[in-house]
Amino acid sequence: MQAQTPAVTPEIPNPKQAFRQRLFAMLGLCFVLIMVALDQTVVGTALPTVVAELKGFSLYAWVGTSYLLTSVITIPIFGRLGDDHGRKPFVLAAIVLFTVASMLCGMAQSMIQLVLARALQGVGGGMLVATTFASVPDLFPDAHERLRWQVLFSSAFGLANAIGPSLGGFLTEYCGWRWVFFVNLPVGLISVWFVWRYLPRIRHADHTPSRLDWLGAALIAVALGGMQLLVEWLPQHKPPLLLALLAVVAIGSVVLLLWWERRCANPILPLDMFTHHSLQPLFILSVLMGFCLFAVMYYAPLMFQGGFGLSPNQAGLLVTPLVVFITVGSIINGRIITRVPKPNIMLYVGFAFFWVAAFGLTQTHLGTPHWVIVLVMMMGGLGLGLLMPNLTIFAQETAPRTQLGIATAMLQSTRMIGGMLGTALIGTFVTHRYTAGVEDFLQNQAPGSMQWAHWLDDPQILVNHSVAQQFSQAAGQVGVQAGALLDGARVALVNAIHGGQWAVVGVMVLALLIVRRVPPLKLQRRVTKVEASNE
Repeated sequence: MQAQTPAVTPEIPNPKQAFRQRLFAMLGLCFVLIMVALDQTVVGTALPTVVAELKGFSLYAWVGTSYLLTSVITIPIFGRLGDDHGRKPFVLAAIVLFTVASMLCGMAQSMIQLVLARALQGVGGGMLVATTFASVPDLFPDAHERLRWQVLFSSAFGLANAIGPSLGGFLTEYCGWRWVFFVNLPVGLISVWFVWRYLPRIRHADHTPSRLDWLGAALIAVALGGMQLLVEWLPQHKPPLLLALLAVVAIGSVVLLLWWERRCANPILPLDMFTHHSLQPLFILSVLMGFCLFAVMYYAPLMFQGGFGLSPNQAGLLVTPLVVFITVGSIINGRIITRVPKPNIMLYVGFAFFWVAAFGLTQTHLGTPHWVIVLVMMMGGLGLGLLMPNLTIFAQETAPRTQLGIATAMLQSTRMIGGMLGTALIGTFVTHRYTAGVEDFLQNQAPGSMQWAHWLDDPQILVNHSVAQQFSQAAGQVGVQAGALLDGARVALVNAIHGGQWAVVGVMVLALLIVRRVPPLKLQRRVTKVEASNE
């Protein structure tokens, strides 16, 4: 696979008009990015409170994985459609869908409703990821020019990340968690106007639209959904026959998917990309990075609130350095990546920083000074800021220009798959370890207190003050020290989340080994020919 076919970008004869249109088009895309980034950062901070109020800790991971699952399915679909038909109409449709789904999330009255609304939101998020990131190299095919303009992306991402965790904590504590989702509404309206008015509709001049691989998309949905359910149900001791049937369905879907994609004229998953010597390690690294990122983003706030007893606002302040320094790392990376003789070194540095952060989280406890936690989060954010843009740049420089959208989409999809696996596997591990830790504490440290296990086995008691108060009243009536039992449960939760973060440490070591397989890359300037319209 060779990157020979030139990309296309709009021909606008007047340089001032060209600059103005590109500037406002990028601003529109920045508002889209702000909306997606806000959703990711504010939800993580608010999630412990949401689950406590809706009383569904068993579905804690599904709030994240339902979003990721539908995103994974839709990203390659709309990456392909964007390559074939232009990205503008899909960006507009995605903004509307994402905004409507955000309203439904905020109106949810049960965990099931919230999970379903998050799944719909994931469809819009997948469309946005597939089209927004691929629109940038359409507008700026030259890597050097693209990196200069991506400062806008980094700034938008930084703005959302800087205010996201704190905003999520503030809204949850003072306005109610529903406003965490409603905050997307004004951003969505602004982004629709900018994109509709200024983003040109760009299509590849020599690329004939192809028939979409709907069967492949359906098989992906069945395979990933089956694996997700299997991961969730296996520790819950569901009927063996049901688990075996689910495993057969998931594995059979994967086998059938591989068989079909080799024979399909226009596969939704171009298997040659997975065997390409340059793209393959990038996809693997994207999976591993997604695993680690979501394992930290979803469970660090739970540790701070449930394990350390901090308020949502305080937890948001501790998470803020992680997301702020993603932007700092991205800006630093954009300034130096074209100047270093071996850009691959930035991948090593990024993974090393994030490894240090994951290790640091395994060492935190209630008595850890907050400035130490902030430093750990800064290291993690800096590592991610050096990783995420570089994986995208490497993939876009390697893939053929006519497959630019699907290559970018595949990179985002693999990260989502990693995030889905990280959220589900770490969530299952944390739940199992927490329950075992509570029961062990009650048996060994508080003899005669096993009757309180049904209260403490659900971590919502650690983040829901009304439930904790009811427990304290019930325990006090029989002369039991409720505070000591709650402290034991907090220790069990912290130990369980520490175990999950040790898994992240191990995955990061594997990632550092995979980086060695990424071929050396030099960023080349490109001369482009274009065909576009403003429709």
